[in-house]
Amino acid sequence: MSVATSTAVDETARGGTIAVRVRGLSKGFGSGEQRVVALDKVDLDVYAGRMSLIVGPSGCGKTTLLSVIAGILNADEGEVAVFGETITRMGDRAKTRFRARRIGFVFQQYNLLPALTAAENASIPLVIAGWRKGPAVARAAEVLTSIGMGKKVDSLPSQLSGGQMQRVAIARALVHDPQLLVCDEPTAALDHETGLTVMELLREAAVRPDRAVVVVTHDNRVFHFGDRIAHMDDGRVVKIEDRDPSLSAA
Repeated sequence: MSVATSTAVDETARGGTIAVRVRGLSKGFGSGEQRVVALDKVDLDVYAGRMSLIVGPSGCGKTTLLSVIAGILNADEGEVAVFGETITRMGDRAKTRFRARRIGFVFQQYNLLPALTAAENASIPLVIAGWRKGPAVARAAEVLTSIGMGKKVDSLPSQLSGGQMQRVAIARALVHDPQLLVCDEPTAALDHETGLTVMELLREAAVRPDRAVVVVTHDNRVFHFGDRIAHMDDGRVVKIEDRDPSLSAA
């Protein structure tokens, strides 16, 4: 049975819907003696309605795994299915469309455009999807308000703190209502208290039966937010730690 087929119908008593299924995933960079193996036959399940963390030392393959899951990088071998669609079988254009419709991104760097307001920055995925600017900005303002940024919708990035800019980035990731939210070191540039607030927001976004959130982090101060923690080393998942009892046998 293909990954896509099994994922689309997989409802288990232990963990619920498998939102992301990774099987036999391998990825390398370079060639010959210079080739570096970033992922080595990785298997991983990510469940809907829960927050999954991918952790491990620098260079262990965390960001590469997240990038292949999100369709940013192509795998050398193996399959990734996201809510029943096998993204590793898609061409580049199909992946671009899939990301635009189904995936939201939060990164360590906020990547906000300095000349745009908070609401305009958060509206960008909708504008790319073909929305008119007015309705797109209005929708973005609603999302910003829902995460405590209602008074800052007209502020420029230069007028915001680091934590506020990351909230704008989260609003941008959520504005098109994606099924999968992928986050690469979202707390790395933040102080501890602000980082906890950001993780709380991401966790709230995850607790929906039709959405999954995957966070790459090396910040052990936020590990307690994870329902499922995949520990990586040398391109492999070496341990799965389930904080959610319903996943303990998955």
